[in-house]
Amino acid sequence: MVMNSPLFLCPFLLLLAAIFLPVTLSQADDLNTRNPAPAFKQADQNAWINSEPLDWEALQGKVVLLNVWTYGCSNCRRSLPWLKSVYSKYRKQGLEIVGIHSPEFAWEKPRLAVNTAVKHHEITWPVMQDNDMKYWRALGNRYWPAFYLIDKQGNAHGYFIGETHENDKQAKAMETLLEKLLAD
Repeated sequence: MVMNSPLFLCPFLLLLAAIFLPVTLSQADDLNTRNPAPAFKQADQNAWINSEPLDWEALQGKVVLLNVWTYGCSNCRRSLPWLKSVYSKYRKQGLEIVGIHSPEFAWEKPRLAVNTAVKHHEITWPVMQDNDMKYWRALGNRYWPAFYLIDKQGNAHGYFIGETHENDKQAKAMETLLEKLLAD
């Protein structure tokens, strides 16, 4: 096969698109949407930072942004300014962010290291350590960072993946859906 033939270029271009184009899934009929969010029971009682152990009953009436992240992920860290902005802007309207710290590597698992990262990055919302990846699997998640928007009744309405910055296309889509869920 010739390197500049269309047969060679098509798979190559598809690979580049898959790597570099942001993926946004927010349609109501997407996988993992409009289903009840998994219970936090996957985490043990000592797995929470900035909060007592949470459950969906305690979050009833709030819109929840689940942020699946790990402190070793640069895309996750670069999304934090946007998350802080969203939390500041919408918290009084009924938003709660719950960080799901799902470590990719063993060195990201120690509680002291996660506590240090949470403090260093000035994360003030509840963070659940998901060291055994049970919650990750319950969500059917595959990416860092991932964002799930959960309505006031505990149902998933949007799933977004990838680094997110204030005013980018993905942030605007999430905030539009977030505002709709807060208004319902």
